[in-house]
Amino acid sequence: MYSLLHHNTFGIDAQCAEFVEYDSVEKLQTLLPSLQGKRWLQIGGGSNLLFVKDFDGVVLHSRIVGCDEVHRDTHNVWLRVGAGVVWDEFVAYCVEHGFYGLENLSLIPGEVGASAVQNIGAYGVEACQYIEKVEAIDVATGVLRTFDNQSCQYAYRSSIFKHALRGQYIITYVTYRLSLKFSPDLDYAAIRRELEQRGMNPATLTAQNLRNMIIQIRQSKLPDPKELGSAGSFFMNPVVDNECLQRLLKSYPNMPHYNVEGGVKIPAGWLIDQCGWKGQKMGQAGVYSKQALVLVNLGGATGQDIVNLSNAVRKDVYDKFAIRIYPEANFIE
Repeated sequence: MYSLLHHNTFGIDAQCAEFVEYDSVEKLQTLLPSLQGKRWLQIGGGSNLLFVKDFDGVVLHSRIVGCDEVHRDTHNVWLRVGAGVVWDEFVAYCVEHGFYGLENLSLIPGEVGASAVQNIGAYGVEACQYIEKVEAIDVATGVLRTFDNQSCQYAYRSSIFKHALRGQYIITYVTYRLSLKFSPDLDYAAIRRELEQRGMNPATLTAQNLRNMIIQIRQSKLPDPKELGSAGSFFMNPVVDNECLQRLLKSYPNMPHYNVEGGVKIPAGWLIDQCGWKGQKMGQAGVYSKQALVLVNLGGATGQDIVNLSNAVRKDVYDKFAIRIYPEANFIE
């Protein structure tokens, strides 16, 4: 058995039967036959996982790294990035080299491969806006397949790899198309507030300024997993129709809400906070005192402890608002 304590940001001391790393497509293809008939799980930085119990199978981790420029034109640059590259190191590299678009996704934990599975997003930006193509290995055949952006079926925190093709492919490389001109996305309320508080002129903002600001905003709301185990934002923000919105606004006229594709997004953290959960705990599992969207391991919590807390929070939100919220974290049982 192999401990996964240092392979998940929740700090859950789960075990797996075997842990295997690979550093090339060829090595991955070579080991695939040994997985036949076994349970297996591909992980990145373990930042969006909750091990509910020990995993009786093989856990795989990519060490495929590298960031290569494959094309450039007047306006854009295309970068092919290994799935094992640490996400925030990639964002820092892009800002340093004048490749723009990912600044709002600074400090998100995890690795590049997971960015294409989860369609990570923050502060008004999603990874899918910049993903050009995804290279992946068919686990059953070992054959390499390339998915263009449309084939990935991206949606809010979702992709074809997370649902229809879950467990069928392992991502090896992701190609991003980034801009050579800095055009910041400042529409998110938290960014606008920060700019006002700092007295900064958006017209003179640099990519490094924006990245630093995003990092500080995240650090003010989210715990450092080295100090307090968590998976970052644990719940997805619900999207409701206008009829539901109007019903809620009658009782909660100051409820924050944002128009998005497909309806109106309501911050799950606000809903949870209204139910009185912020800073509360059940055993060694708790709701973070600075951001109700985050569940934390207060020390020695099991995966089931986190699940029990999640279920209690979800029930209270539904009982109060008649809205269902769903975990963003993937439960591994």
